[in-house]
Amino acid sequence: MSLTILYEDQDLIAINKPAGIMVHKTSITEDKVFLLQLLRDQIKQRVYPIHRLDRGTSGVLLFGKNSTEAARVQKLMEEAKFEKKYLAIIRGFVDVSGTIDYPLKSGRKDKMQEAISHYKRLDQQSLDFAVNRYPTSRYSLVEISPETGRFHQIRRHFAHIRHPIIGDKKHGDCKHNKYFETKMGFKNMCLHAVQTRFPSSEGKPLDIKASVPLHFQRMMDHLSLSMPNAPR
Repeated sequence: MSLTILYEDQDLIAINKPAGIMVHKTSITEDKVFLLQLLRDQIKQRVYPIHRLDRGTSGVLLFGKNSTEAARVQKLMEEAKFEKKYLAIIRGFVDVSGTIDYPLKSGRKDKMQEAISHYKRLDQQSLDFAVNRYPTSRYSLVEISPETGRFHQIRRHFAHIRHPIIGDKKHGDCKHNKYFETKMGFKNMCLHAVQTRFPSSEGKPLDIKASVPLHFQRMMDHLSLSMPNAPR
């Protein structure tokens, strides 16, 4: 597998993570292929993970080429000098914009942590097919800017407001997931890390974007959803 490199300099490399693959090995998985090793093999150099994306999430993923750069960017995250934007396809209609301010339980210490996600609706559609007891089905395309970075934050937040992400097997709507799997053979999750913005090591703004993968575009087309100003 050849990974798509979005940005590279002497200290940093960013890839467009494919869905369905883990960043690195953990004690709870039997996977034999990991992004960390794939990238090391591809560029013939050791790399250091700066952050992570869930197995089912695609998009911008950063690695340092040295531990100093990895630590520098991680500090920017802690100091809220690192912006992230995601795209998601969710069930139902939401307001034009909003904030989900809902503490989430930490898996390690069973402790509540502050968690804030801002979102903006990009498009919405009501379609003439029934998944449950309603004769029509509603979907929205949203852009999400998480202010904090808790475990599964975006997925848990949208499940909390009853607008789960399509294809999310753990926090999503099993009826909608089953419908799309039966109808389209669709087994992916519609969550994509579309953009990151932060200062480079030289202090200049660094803006990295990742185009949506084919499975995400396929679902957008199926639901007649589009980006603002894009032709339908």
